[in-house]
Amino acid sequence: MNRSVRVRPAEPGDHDRIVAVVDEWWERPISSVLPRLFLDHFHRTSLIAEDDTGLAGFLVGLMSPSAPDAAYIHVVGVAPRLRGAGLARRLYERFFGQAEADGRTRVRAITSPQNRRSVAFHAAMGFTVTGPVPDYDGPGVDRIVFERRLGAP
Repeated sequence: MNRSVRVRPAEPGDHDRIVAVVDEWWERPISSVLPRLFLDHFHRTSLIAEDDTGLAGFLVGLMSPSAPDAAYIHVVGVAPRLRGAGLARRLYERFFGQAEADGRTRVRAITSPQNRRSVAFHAAMGFTVTGPVPDYDGPGVDRIVFERRLGAP
């Protein structure tokens, strides 16, 4: 991993920078799943990665207000120029540390069944992979569900 990439907590103003690149980085339109409210209300638990050329990656995550043992990773992106360099792993590990420091014992995430890269990445990061779960996000909207326990040996 290139150590010149700096990771910091997100700020509400980072929303515009993320939305400007997320569709291109994901190679499909997903900006609609990242409304401004995520960085307005969960910027302290979200992360921004930057290098000398600008935005290098991001992780939008939160500590569940309803499940005191759970944290959730909503959207992650890494600039195509940095894929394969370990930045996504670095962002996840930093989020895991935040979650553990907040007393959380599990981290969850979801993806569409077609997102094979995400399924492989989460499996490699130690998440259990469940699904596809039929109708998870409504009729006909199946999802793969990921969960990783924290603090286990």
